[in-house]
Amino acid sequence: MPEQKKTIRIKYFTDKIERLQYIGGKSDWIDLRAAEEVSMKAGEFRLIPLGIAMELPKGWEAHVVPRSSTFKSFGIIQTNSMGVIDETYCGDNDQWFMPAYALRDTQIHVNDRICQFRIVEHQPELSFEETDVLLNKDRGGFGSTGKA
Repeated sequence: MPEQKKTIRIKYFTDKIERLQYIGGKSDWIDLRAAEEVSMKAGEFRLIPLGIAMELPKGWEAHVVPRSSTFKSFGIIQTNSMGVIDETYCGDNDQWFMPAYALRDTQIHVNDRICQFRIVEHQPELSFEETDVLLNKDRGGFGSTGKA
């Protein structure tokens, strides 16, 4: 049985950015755009407004990450590596931002695609069972993958 399409209510804080769109068959990540002109000097931190707020479905969260070209194009990194926005951040003033740190002087223009998001269901409730032995084959410890 095919999964039912989710509808997400979205508020735009500006008419200067393109509207979000889901492009099926290519990727299920959706690009987010800078909502204002941003100039940053090397070593500077800024919260870059993305010009949107959303009502995510109950039990879902958004994962916000840089696009693969963000560092090459703009010289910025996302300071929290991956942002997590849960469904309770959904009010009229709960605009999304990208926390960015500039490694070089840069200029980001309105409507530049700087990050992307997807929504995922919250993980189920977990319980932990303590043990002295895990019944699986060792892979060789941290950093061992790919060694000959």
